[in-house]
Amino acid sequence: MNETVHIYTDGACRGNPGPGGWGVILRYRDTERELFGGEARTTNNRMELMAAIQGLEALKRPCRVILTSDSQYLLKGITEWLPGWIRRNWITANRQPVKNIDLWQRLAAARDVHEVEWCWIKGHSGHAENERADQLANRGIDTCTKTG
Repeated sequence: MNETVHIYTDGACRGNPGPGGWGVILRYRDTERELFGGEARTTNNRMELMAAIQGLEALKRPCRVILTSDSQYLLKGITEWLPGWIRRNWITANRQPVKNIDLWQRLAAARDVHEVEWCWIKGHSGHAENERADQLANRGIDTCTKTG
């Protein structure tokens, strides 16, 4: 696990809820792979989570990963809130059921396979990979709205 895979993710939604998409760039050494997908009716937060899930699940073996996202919801959820949710049996500090529990559980399982460092960057600030991940997420929306 000494080589690092870089994953850049973004989620997008037109309306919230509305048609949504997710985009991922995976980079290992000089190789890049782009992934995207969408759903006809979803939320921005669900698409942010799905991007991270798809990126991690695309890896074929355990890896050291640096995952970069512009989503505070994703980053705070996975690094700060998740341990408490699990301790409280998926109940928030405000005693409410955790929203998007299906995706949080899937993300936690995908994360546990790898050694992941979570990084936040400001969205729409000219970060090349974040801009490309956003374009991929919007392609995901376009794909699901054309077929849906």
